[in-house]
Amino acid sequence: MRVTAVTAVAVVAFAGTAAASLYVRLRGNVETVDTSGLVDVPLPTDTEPPDPDDPNAGRAVNLLVIGSDDRSGENGAIGGYVEGQRSDTTLLVHVSADRQRVDVVSIPRDSRVDIPACNLTGGGAIEPRRGNFNDAFALGWDHGHDLESAAACTIMTVYENTGILAEHTVIVDFSGFQGMVDAIGGVSICVPADIDADYVDLTLAAGQHHLDGPTALNFARARKGKGLGDGSDTNRIGNQQRLVAAMVDEVFAKNVLTDVPELVGFLGAATQSLTVDPALKDAMIGLAFSLRSVRAENITFLTVPFVASTEKKNKVDWTAAADTLWANVLADRPLTEAAAPPPGTDGSGGAGGEDGTGGAGGSPAGGAPTGGATSAPPDTPVPSQTRKAGREPFTVNDTTAVCA
Repeated sequence: MRVTAVTAVAVVAFAGTAAASLYVRLRGNVETVDTSGLVDVPLPTDTEPPDPDDPNAGRAVNLLVIGSDDRSGENGAIGGYVEGQRSDTTLLVHVSADRQRVDVVSIPRDSRVDIPACNLTGGGAIEPRRGNFNDAFALGWDHGHDLESAAACTIMTVYENTGILAEHTVIVDFSGFQGMVDAIGGVSICVPADIDADYVDLTLAAGQHHLDGPTALNFARARKGKGLGDGSDTNRIGNQQRLVAAMVDEVFAKNVLTDVPELVGFLGAATQSLTVDPALKDAMIGLAFSLRSVRAENITFLTVPFVASTEKKNKVDWTAAADTLWANVLADRPLTEAAAPPPGTDGSGGAGGEDGTGGAGGSPAGGAPTGGATSAPPDTPVPSQTRKAGREPFTVNDTTAVCA
């Protein structure tokens, strides 16, 4: 779940880490001399700094956001010490080439996938295998003993199963998440039913709540207990997506993106909680600023369409609708848009499903298979509609829970 905070940054400021980290690094490198008390000619004060340039202008960008379940040090004090590292949540964040649309795709950790051969920083490689999606991060860590190996194996697993190579990677842990939420002054969210999850020390009565960092972390971690459904990771994804959307809404309300000093200040807190690739650290302030005009109704959250796995109990398989989703990412189309027909066809009579019925192999939002349906992506979310987070695509403007 730790990924929730990073996604808020990725959605709201995408490359935020670069802005503040570069600013702080350069400021620390420069010696100063103050002549203001000796020069009595007033300096201009109305000159605005130039807008940052977007180094990726004109092309779409994909960011892989990984929530690391690191239980060492401060994280162990928060979540309880456990040896090793694993990824609890992974999101693919797609920013359109025109900077008018952001799509956030949750990848269930229990998805059955092909894990390819993964190179390790110390040499050698991990043998390819079939496994759960989050095995990739754990294998990279266990064999390479560093975040580089763990993140690289996750990147390659996404590429192997989707054809999408993420240009940038962000990793966040428990303490980082808490700091991110507190940096925006907490987050408001509707809790539609009483929640009691002792194992993460979370008790919330039904109603509207303003959560601080530690409470928001527990809300995102909570999977089992009263008011939390069937206790599955896929059910928890809905609450995580709702929390991300609420964080994005909070940052929008404070006009962070349209105020460069405010953006740098906010992202200063973000840099203390994230691990990013070098290119993201050094080049992304412009990309962050380029998202200042994105509208809330054009930020969409959705989960890879899935059904219960026939391969392994309590795991999930992606449906044929996932193929449409990944094709849209690669083509920089809205993820809820129908895929273009293959070359040489007129597009009539949808593509056949794996079972030969012409079906998608499962409902777009991850429900039971719907035989006979065309191979369609998730329904296009309509602003201000009530949507089921985790099962249906929704935007920041949509209602995902109702509080009396």
